[in-house]
Amino acid sequence: MSQTFQSLGVSAPLVRALAQLKIHSPFAVQELVLPDALAGRDVLTESPTGSGKTLAFGIPLVERTSAQSGRPAALVLVPTRELATQVAADIRPLTAVKGLKVTAVYGGTSVSMQAKNARSANILIATPGRLNDLLERRMVSLDNVRVLVLDEADRMLDMGFQPQVNKILSKVPKNRQTMLFSATLDGAVAELARNYTNDAARFRAELPTERKTGEIEHHFLPVTVADKLERLVEHLNAERGLALVFVRTKHGADKLVKKLARLDVHAAAMHGNMSQNQRERSLARFESGKVSTLVATDVAARGLDIDDITHVINFDPPHGHEDYVHRVGRTGRAGRSGTGLTLVLPEQQGDVSKMAGALGHGDSFAASGMRGTPTAKPQEKRQGRSYNRQRRRPR
Repeated sequence: MSQTFQSLGVSAPLVRALAQLKIHSPFAVQELVLPDALAGRDVLTESPTGSGKTLAFGIPLVERTSAQSGRPAALVLVPTRELATQVAADIRPLTAVKGLKVTAVYGGTSVSMQAKNARSANILIATPGRLNDLLERRMVSLDNVRVLVLDEADRMLDMGFQPQVNKILSKVPKNRQTMLFSATLDGAVAELARNYTNDAARFRAELPTERKTGEIEHHFLPVTVADKLERLVEHLNAERGLALVFVRTKHGADKLVKKLARLDVHAAAMHGNMSQNQRERSLARFESGKVSTLVATDVAARGLDIDDITHVINFDPPHGHEDYVHRVGRTGRAGRSGTGLTLVLPEQQGDVSKMAGALGHGDSFAASGMRGTPTAKPQEKRQGRSYNRQRRRPR
């Protein structure tokens, strides 16, 4: 028999606040985590994006934070600006029940204004880079933090935030509750957990049935340097909903948007070099359908939850298995079907073949006619570069 929020120990005011948000029954991750988290115990939770983990730590944050405590009394570390604003938006309706103030701080905005907001917040949500900057400038103190959350810890470490995270956690009181959420709890994340948690309860949660992805078709398309852009445009011009196109670099995202514009395909870019306002504008244009193509780096691979994305296209193949899963997981949301397409240059075939096989998409890769070993030759690469020079010369 499924449990209720009340039976899990959530207070009546928060149960009513959840009901106003039309949240009446807990997801599996919330059923697992809430009893220990509400009791103040450290928790380690392996959970995917979309599992309901934000409320799994958001509810205990609110329950265990007092408006009379020193500020900030609770800290949530997240890897990206988008996730910071999303987490703040998700828990803000609950904080109103107890008169708590929640603030998100991240790069790309005024340091002085964010420092002021951070100092007055009961619950602080922050990216490691910006928070570390505020700490080094002595513009905020973490001396009063009693509840700490590390959200998407694996992603933070993958993005190179380990040094900043270590510095931040050295400034948080040891007498605290720590909750860590991650897609995986091994490797570097396991070491992080050993260093910063104490006698933690450990859980593993899957996507709830109503939130699981729909059927996603996985396709792999062989391309050359000469025809790669043309193949992309063909798919973008086909009948579809919203398309999310992934590239590896920030410069590559801007460059591809300009190339697509010359071919009458209107797209927006989203990457880490853009200000927060620029990123929010791009995302708003995409989500509203004003542009049906968003070209992004892996900054959009997590935390982006838009139901109408029908196609994820890897213009540049991802670096690893997890990146592929998170990228393609942006489609097939809310039980809908979706398509994941990866464009593969000759010299990339070996690596992509291994990745596809490891993820269970070996048959789809084989159906493309590509081989599982690199086939590029030096002469082929030179021809591709020559083609680019010829295309640029008339301009």
